[in-house]
Amino acid sequence: MKSKTNQITIIYVLIAVVLATFLYKATSLYFSAENYLLFHLIKDFILIILTGLAFRYILSKNENRNKTIFERLENTNSEIKESNQKYDIVAKATSDTIWDWKIPEDKLNWSKGIKAVFGYEEDQVGDNSSWWFGNIHPEDSIKMSIKLYSFIEQKTEKWQDEYRFKCADNTYKYVLDRGFLLKDENGKAIRMIGALQDVTKQKEEELRLKLLETVILQTKESIVITEATFNNNLFPKIIYVNPAFTNMTGYEPEEVINNTLGLLRGPNTQISVLKRIVQIIKNKEEGLLEIKCYKKDKTEFWLRFTIIPIYSSENELSHWVSIQRDVTEEKNQEKEKEQLIKELTQNNKDLKQFSYITSHNLRAPMSNLTGLLNLIEDINIEDTELKEIIQGFNKSTHLLNETIDDLTKVMIIKDNTVIEKENLSLREVFENVFNQLTTQIEIHKPILKLDLDKVSILNTNKAYLESILLNLLTNSLKYKSNDRILKITITAHQTDNNTVQLIFKDNGIGIDLEKNRDKIFGLYQRFHDYPDSKGLGLYLVKSQVEAMKGTISIESQVNKGTTITLTFKN
Repeated sequence: MKSKTNQITIIYVLIAVVLATFLYKATSLYFSAENYLLFHLIKDFILIILTGLAFRYILSKNENRNKTIFERLENTNSEIKESNQKYDIVAKATSDTIWDWKIPEDKLNWSKGIKAVFGYEEDQVGDNSSWWFGNIHPEDSIKMSIKLYSFIEQKTEKWQDEYRFKCADNTYKYVLDRGFLLKDENGKAIRMIGALQDVTKQKEEELRLKLLETVILQTKESIVITEATFNNNLFPKIIYVNPAFTNMTGYEPEEVINNTLGLLRGPNTQISVLKRIVQIIKNKEEGLLEIKCYKKDKTEFWLRFTIIPIYSSENELSHWVSIQRDVTEEKNQEKEKEQLIKELTQNNKDLKQFSYITSHNLRAPMSNLTGLLNLIEDINIEDTELKEIIQGFNKSTHLLNETIDDLTKVMIIKDNTVIEKENLSLREVFENVFNQLTTQIEIHKPILKLDLDKVSILNTNKAYLESILLNLLTNSLKYKSNDRILKITITAHQTDNNTVQLIFKDNGIGIDLEKNRDKIFGLYQRFHDYPDSKGLGLYLVKSQVEAMKGTISIESQVNKGTTITLTFKN
């Protein structure tokens, strides 16, 4: 501006000097010495007018030039403003963070996206590359900086890289960074402008898809993806199969892509299932089906599969996914299991029938033997040896008779699914049982302690309860210890969940549960070497308890005693 003013002043002075000289020469030819004052007045007047006109011309030219320059500046400013507006709009629309790096001065400017995307306030943002590189994830920083400086040295124009950039809250976001290099006339890199794009969601989705792809490729389940609609009234076209499909059927992907699952059909494929598949697809619903199929080598196999509709974001059906499994072995096992159950059921019926027949057929001979033995008791036998034989035979016959009775009871229990129950007085039931054991109680003289005050009434089957109590008390008397007086404690109490517990405790010889716990309630299990032990008592007790929907448990120690707990719903 100063040089322009000096230029105008010099031009004006030169014009004034030229005009002054010209006027002096011109006017001196027409005026004499007497008219000296008039001469100078006219000369100065003309000089002022001419120099004014010249100055006006110069200023007018300068004004036009300035006006042109001003208009050009206005246009440039408008273009810059419009460019900045477009820049801000693009930055907002793309969620990009623009950066401008003046390389020689290491000055770095960031757009407003540094706050919107990464949460940094203006005073938190550094103005050099150190701040930039310092916020790159340590695992990515060295790799990224090497690639960036290598790019600058190679002096190519466009660069991009992916890395993790730290946010203000110390979390990291995946970014795609793209830059453009500006060079001077000597080809030296002087400036670089770029944009950070937040690709965290895309990266997470990419990782998720990669994980899904790994699962699909590694799973042993066959996965088939088809188009959404029927193709010429056939099943939808296959667009993808995983390796498990090839392992299961023998068909390679190129053999089934653009084909349909109809290629697995064969002579024994059920038409009803095929119709069901068509119905599921038409109704756009999920389904779980089983069907006979055929492999590439025509081997027949059972296929269990699901049909799942897949919808797009516009809620339109886009594909079908089928997850499939070869269940041939499972089907064969089910068939074998059904056959085995059928055979076991028949065997059980046969055994039950045999037991009834045996029990019935043995009953008459046993009655005859018992009658004969009763007659022999009235005969006076003097032969001591014969008398012992007859007594042993009598004892064995009675034991056999008891065994047949017990077996009959077991069969009756197993056959009767409905047990009649009634409200029973526990004290009356116990008195009845004690009356049946009067002789044994008088022989062994046990100390009996009854605590039945907390539960006076029990709703159960009278015959079963008496049989249970009789067996348990008989066992306590039979397996008492010879080293101490037998003590039997019987208590009853009601629990919170409306159940009644009967607890039998004695100080007899006990049972070794470490060896015998698994077979304690088994049939024909003997735990002591007693000649009259049949091994049926606890089995019968457990059967009767369970028939009444109750439970039984036992705790016992050798030479210390046994505790049996019965639990019934009242």
